[in-house]
Amino acid sequence: MARFEGKVVAITGGGSGIGKETAARFVAEGAVVAINGRDAAKLEAAAREIDPTGTKVVVSVGDIADPATGTALVALAVSRFGGLDILVNNAGVFNPKPFLELTEQDYDWYLDTILKGKFFTAQAAAKAMKAKGGAIVQTGSMWAIQAIGATPSAAYSAANAGVHAMVRNLAIELAPYQIRINAVAPAVVETPVYNTFMTEEQVKATLPSFDAFHPLGRNGQPRDVADAILFLASDQASWITGTVLPVDGGVTAGRQ
Repeated sequence: MARFEGKVVAITGGGSGIGKETAARFVAEGAVVAINGRDAAKLEAAAREIDPTGTKVVVSVGDIADPATGTALVALAVSRFGGLDILVNNAGVFNPKPFLELTEQDYDWYLDTILKGKFFTAQAAAKAMKAKGGAIVQTGSMWAIQAIGATPSAAYSAANAGVHAMVRNLAIELAPYQIRINAVAPAVVETPVYNTFMTEEQVKATLPSFDAFHPLGRNGQPRDVADAILFLASDQASWITGTVLPVDGGVTAGRQ
């Protein structure tokens, strides 16, 4: 039987990259999914691509920085599919900028999207899961574990460190309800996030230069992270909670 037969999943940032790949994998393994993102057209296209029948994926549009967005995503999953078993808190933003140039606006963008967004979406999900348990998986970051000079990202890293700390705290608080919470901490993964601050030409020139940064010799692909997310969300990880799993090609292990 498929690992997620009959399970209801909500995913933030589900329109592209890791979130979209994860949504597709959940559907392939028997789940129904509600995906969130800011771009309605992109979400609708992703939903059609993942499930041409139109019955297994529903979309909820909104900026996760507003707590009402996470509440709406959970409410949609519950109203359409009858409950919520798994939340993948994946939405994030990234744009390296030196610390001395970071503005309050930049700071708020990272903290609101990455930390506040995951915090209140997890709260909405936990309320829905309280009666019968569930699993929450956050997308954190390798940058919250160690700093990389080539990609200055103090506010981004601080926000993700908060995400990692939230995992440990919620693991303890939500354990009595049998709600597990874990995170993945990816290194460089080839997703459309890089196109938000570089041209297509720059992306093609820059991303390969990071292959060697990973001891295993290549950048990550969305499927690499999706594999880890699905494991942590599954019953195979039923005795795992409060962990941050680096999915980083060996970066946090040390230097070559």
